[in-house]
Order: sequence, then C-alpha cells, then structure tokens
Amino acid sequence: MTNEPHRCSWAATEAMIHYHDTEWGVPSRDDRHLFEMLILEGAQAGLSWSTILNKREGYRALFEGFDLEKVAAFTEDDVARLMADARIVRNRAKIESAILNARAIQRIQSEHGSFAAFVWSFVGNAPIDTPRSSYKHAPASTEESDALSRALKTYGCKFVGTTICYAFMQATGMVNDHEASCLSRASTKAPRKTTRRQSADKPKKSARDAN
Repeated sequence: MTNEPHRCSWAATEAMIHYHDTEWGVPSRDDRHLFEMLILEGAQAGLSWSTILNKREGYRALFEGFDLEKVAAFTEDDVARLMADARIVRNRAKIESAILNARAIQRIQSEHGSFAAFVWSFVGNAPIDTPRSSYKHAPASTEESDALSRALKTYGCKFVGTTICYAFMQATGMVNDHEASCLSRASTKAPRKTTRRQSADKPKKSARDAN
C-alpha cells in the first residue's frame, strides 16, 4: 500500500506537479497574473500545457513580466522581435493577440475598475466548486465560459474561445476542478491578492493535458 498523495491525473511530470500543487485552481484577483494566464492559455491552443510551462519564463521575459501598459504599447517591431525568439511559441496570430488583449483589458479596467472584477462577475464573485471522481469528467466549456468568451470578444480580445476561457477559469480558481480526492481540493493555499489596476492614465478539451 502506498502513502503517495493523490493528485489530479493530469499532473504527471515534475513541472506539472509543481504547477498543480502551487498555482492551478488558486483564486487569483491579480490583474497582472490574470493577464498572464489568459495569454498563456491562448498560446496553448493546439499544443500541450507542458510545452507552455516550459516556455513560461521566456514569455515573462519577452512580455515584460506581463505588464499591461508595456505590452499594450508593443509595435510591429516588437512583433518581429518576438517572432524571432524561440523562447516562446512563434505564432504571429498568438503574439499579436497578446498585444490586442492587453489593450482590451485596459479598456475593461477603465470601465469595471479591474480585470479581476470583470472576470469574477461571471461566476458570481466566488469559485464554482465541482468535485468529480476523475478529471476526465471535466467539461470543455460551460455556460459561464461561453458568457465570458462572448464578453471578452466584445472588447476585441482574440484567442478567447469558450474552451480557452474555461481553462483560464480553472487555472485562476474561478472554478475548482480538482478531483474529489485530490490533495489540493481543500487546500488552504492563500488566494492571490488584488493588485492596483494598471490603466492608461497610470491607471478541447480542457487545457490540462499531460502530453
């Protein structure tokens, strides 16, 4: 008999286990982190999450730590620079979408006070708890992710289809999709704190595949 703690089945490598245990499903109200996860989830489209995790530090370096003001100010020269750097996924549409999404989130912040307030409104400002015997039973999308996807698109966001939005909701703790017996389901890990908003006036299947 083993005393090995149970984790969600997708957490199969060292990097995935660390991500699962320390970040995935932890409620986040930090606009910078929420922007990061939206971009990374979009970058994953057609790829594995492990690929994105392996490139995460590259994304952080090249996208200025996901500073909204800095990314929103990127130009065509920046796009060309990013396309030449193998530390990230060199897909022009995905790179350009990150810049468009930064600008869109700035508009959301100006109207809603923060990006966090906007996205969390789609789950009634509290995590949706969904205990399941297996992660295989998790949906690819929900009514909430459908609504979030539609709303983000009205602001001009790209790579925010409902499947990507649901993965984003899982990653940022808007949905608790840890398996019922997972060690992280009732975790006492502290939520990420809200940060001051950045503004212009200083202001699938589900994405967790283990391949």
